[in-house]
Amino acid sequence: MKVKVFETKQEMGKAAAEEAARILISTIREKGEAVFVAATGASQFEFLENLISIPSFDWSKTTMFHLDEYIGIPQTHPASFRNYLKERLIDKVHPGAVYLIKGDAEDPESECERLGKIVSEKEIDVAFVGIGENGHLAFNDPPADFNTERPYLVVELNEACRRQQLGEGWFKNLNEVPHRAISMSIKQIMKSKNIICTIPDSRKAQAVKDCLEGNISPHHPASILRKHKNAFLFLDKNSATLLRRREYA
Repeated sequence: MKVKVFETKQEMGKAAAEEAARILISTIREKGEAVFVAATGASQFEFLENLISIPSFDWSKTTMFHLDEYIGIPQTHPASFRNYLKERLIDKVHPGAVYLIKGDAEDPESECERLGKIVSEKEIDVAFVGIGENGHLAFNDPPADFNTERPYLVVELNEACRRQQLGEGWFKNLNEVPHRAISMSIKQIMKSKNIICTIPDSRKAQAVKDCLEGNISPHHPASILRKHKNAFLFLDKNSATLLRRREYA
C-alpha cells in the first residue's frame, strides 16, 4: 500500500484520477480491455470529475461493476448510487459494459447471486473506493466480514454509517436512510489487481488514522488495505491531520 497526501482535495482528486487512468490505459493496451469497480459518495466527487476529463483512452473497452447500493430505493431516488454513477460517470463516458446493483430488486439475495456469478468470471483490474467515517470499506460496516467468499452480500448499516449519509445531504432525515444495502465483499474488493482509494475531509481523519496506524481488524474494515500491494491511498491534508507520519509504503 502506498499513501500520498495533498494540500487540497482538488489536487488529491486530480492525482488519483491520473493514477487510475494510467492503470486503465496500460491494461487496455495489454489486454484490449479493462475491468473496474466504481464507488460513489462525496469522496469520489473530485476524483470522478478529473477522471472523465482525461483523454487518450477508449471507455468502450472497459467494463464497470458497482461497489454498493441501498436496498429498497429506486434508481430515481436522489440518494440512489445507480443514479449517482449514471449522472457522474456512465452518461459522460459510456463504458462498454455496466453491471449495476438493483437495490430495489424483489429478492436482494438473488441479486447478490446474479452479480456474484458475473463478477466471478472477471478479473478486476482496478477498484475505485473510499472509506467511511466509521472506517467502512464499501458498505462493510464494522465489524466487517473479512472471511466470506461471496462477491456480493446483504449488509446491515450501523447508525454511524447512516448518520454519515444524512450528514452528506443525501436524505432529509435519519428515518429515510435505509437500514440495509447490497455491498461488494471485502475479499472481492481485495481481489482487485489495483485499488485507488480517495479520502478527503477532516471528518475522515480518525478513520484514516485507525486504518493506517491501528491494528488490521474487522473493527476498522479499511485497515485491510494495508495487505494489498497495489493499493493507493490519496488523502488531503485534512483527512491526514491525525497521522503521526505522512509516508506509508
